[in-house]
Amino acid sequence: MIKLGVTSCLMYPDPDRTYFTPKYLCYLERDMARYLYRPNVLPILIPDLVSEELADFLAQMDGFVFQGGSDLAPETYEEKPIGRWLGDAYRDEYELKILDYAIKNDKPVFGICRGFQVMNVYFGGTLYQDIGTQRPELESHRDAVLYDQINHPIILEEGKLLDRLHQNEDNQMVNTVHHQAVKDLGENLEVLATSPDGLIEAFQWTKAEEGKVIGVQWHPEFFHNSKTPLMDAEKVYTHFLSFC
Repeated sequence: MIKLGVTSCLMYPDPDRTYFTPKYLCYLERDMARYLYRPNVLPILIPDLVSEELADFLAQMDGFVFQGGSDLAPETYEEKPIGRWLGDAYRDEYELKILDYAIKNDKPVFGICRGFQVMNVYFGGTLYQDIGTQRPELESHRDAVLYDQINHPIILEEGKLLDRLHQNEDNQMVNTVHHQAVKDLGENLEVLATSPDGLIEAFQWTKAEEGKVIGVQWHPEFFHNSKTPLMDAEKVYTHFLSFC
């Protein structure tokens, strides 16, 4: 059985919330859970433990998935906020500790949306805090109402891993649910795909085997819900699991 550690989405005490009002919550989005589970693969939510307990917990995992959610705090990549996008510095610290463990212990890593951005920052890269503000000439990559029904084609780097995995597919469309994006690419990250307007959509770490440490900006776990056909969501995940 593959034990797949999944980083938590976090919620904090909120006096306006009618349940668990003073409590901290760790949770896993349902589509993500259903996407990751398969026979012989057990997704396990990584709780927000103190450091000593966290290290023991992580040592039992065969691979790691970093899921989507809140923005990264600009301070995490040594910038100041340019607007209202303050991000979640607490979750940044929690996830960067887990990613540091994974990299230093040669564990497989799959980053999705926010997880992709966390990986870029870990390897020394930076982000656009808000695409619409900093790159207004680009297409919109997020709509709060349409959410996972927005999509666009991607350009797969010829001959690279994702191009080979999807070489028999005519449809190379993905969803887009993000307003932050990679600005400066992290060290030793190789671009695997871009959007038509030039944003980086996927990369892998070149210090590991192809696809062992990989991230995508889109949400493959939402593909099943799309009203228009998208590319095969299983191929990159199946390849990642081969390392776990």
